[in-house]
Amino acid sequence: MAKKMTVEQLVRKIMKEESVDLIDVRSKANYDDWKVEGKSVNVVNAPYEEIHDVHALKEKLPDGEFVIVCNQDPTARKVAALLEEAGMDGFYYLEGGMRAFGEHIEPVFVSELPDGGELYQFVRLGKGCLSYAVMSEGQAAIVDPSRTIQPYLDFVEDKGLTLTHVIDTHLHADHISGGLKLAEEVEADYWLSSKDGATAEYDFRPLEDVQEIQVGLSVITLVPSQTPGHTKGSITLLVANEFLLTGDTLFVQSVGRPDLAGKAEQWVDDLYETLFERYKSYAPSVVVLPGHFASMDEWNQHGYIGETLGHLYKHNRGLEASGRSEFVEMVLSHLSTQPNDYEDIRQVNLGKLQPSEDEQRSMEVGPNRCAVHEGKG
Repeated sequence: MAKKMTVEQLVRKIMKEESVDLIDVRSKANYDDWKVEGKSVNVVNAPYEEIHDVHALKEKLPDGEFVIVCNQDPTARKVAALLEEAGMDGFYYLEGGMRAFGEHIEPVFVSELPDGGELYQFVRLGKGCLSYAVMSEGQAAIVDPSRTIQPYLDFVEDKGLTLTHVIDTHLHADHISGGLKLAEEVEADYWLSSKDGATAEYDFRPLEDVQEIQVGLSVITLVPSQTPGHTKGSITLLVANEFLLTGDTLFVQSVGRPDLAGKAEQWVDDLYETLFERYKSYAPSVVVLPGHFASMDEWNQHGYIGETLGHLYKHNRGLEASGRSEFVEMVLSHLSTQPNDYEDIRQVNLGKLQPSEDEQRSMEVGPNRCAVHEGKG
């Protein structure tokens, strides 16, 4: 019987930049839209429906260990059985397939904070989503949690923490937020911008009503700063005067897209003012921690995804414009394909739709598309 590799094992190999060979047996269309990527990942697409001769397939396979990947895992196991019948061994199939890969969340240590606190980044490698935990004096705040909340519950339990605050920096359109569900599970405060949540079907605490959110008994605070552009109510959070949690407004390699509510031309000016005026008030040494990443190249030497604000003003492609008009033209002409089911996801995050768990998984399938990209017109 073929051996299985868990998603956790695969993700940790990729994050450690260990060499990984994959055989992706999904259709070419699905493969081209979304696949496992990484600096040390080598992938061969061999669609199952085109496998008519197992010996011809063997010619495509790498020497040594490899992992077979499909949408879930039944097809991968079928291919594994064919290879075993042909006398091959030393390979794995990915348990749960791409669906499980897209949902796995891995915590990564970012930094110690003043008075003994800590900051962690949660990496959802298969979706390019990032969320955060700020910890101090036995309490924690979770920022921008993904739909599957168990990894956050496990994290705070393992650390012996009480989760007191859950914060969404904006109304998400590319993935379903776990914010409200997580807050209700542990009876924590749930925070969201009143502008983004104006039509929400649930109660929340408006971020505009406060200047800081205390975590524990120490001086660690989250300082909300209204930074519209990606959404009308996008909020940036300054943690301990050292880290800037920018949500989907600013990434390491690009900037947030202003069109996911169908208001690109109205909101692009807000995005410009946020990036080139509001963010200029922060020290260049402040480390930007974004809500998404697009490439493993964004990993820094400290083992997490983030970069100083000063570095981004020099090297981020989205910040190269010499003025407002050039920036507006660049953004509007480089908007890529919108996220799958983005309008329905917005409605789910407002509490207006209640899809089943399987429907939610299907809505989220695919890569992150919340950034402005080069080469798109």
